[in-house]
Amino acid sequence: MRAVIGLGNPGPAYAPTRHNLGFWVLERLLGEKGWERELFPWGEVFRRGEKFLLRPLTFMNLSGQAVAEFCRRFPLSPSELLVVYDDVDLPLGEVRLRPSGGPGTHRGMQSVLAALGTEEVPRLRVGIGPPPPAVDLAQFVLSPPRPEEVPILSEACDLAAELARIFLEKGLSAALDAFSRRKPARPV
Repeated sequence: MRAVIGLGNPGPAYAPTRHNLGFWVLERLLGEKGWERELFPWGEVFRRGEKFLLRPLTFMNLSGQAVAEFCRRFPLSPSELLVVYDDVDLPLGEVRLRPSGGPGTHRGMQSVLAALGTEEVPRLRVGIGPPPPAVDLAQFVLSPPRPEEVPILSEACDLAAELARIFLEKGLSAALDAFSRRKPARPV
């Protein structure tokens, strides 16, 4: 069993924001047929055989609550999860796949790691870049990307969805291998 968990904030007001890139990636995976949806107070769970997608219905900073409930309901270990989220510490459009590590400045990932009690959780980060000078971090992540950023983020989410699909089908090693062999879409 494996699960991809997209982090974001619930509700239509947050859907187009930078902080919801984890949900953007899940939407790409949900475009494929065969997912069965089950709704819980803490999240939406989509299942296809032994593969799961989780969209927490908690707010970002409480994502760990939804992940903990999901793992209680469906017995997956932290190594069988892939958490997908936005990252201000990566340049716009950069994608990084790692088997473990700390949460950085991301409060949603801080919540997930605290709830699971380990940093040994695979993660897939999509870079949104840092906020402009004099712009509050919360204001930046909770705002929609500028029009010129949308195609870059869309391409990054396409790549993230492809890697998440490989993770679901073949596991972390296969996804890391695919990630290491990809060609950068544009010069860095």
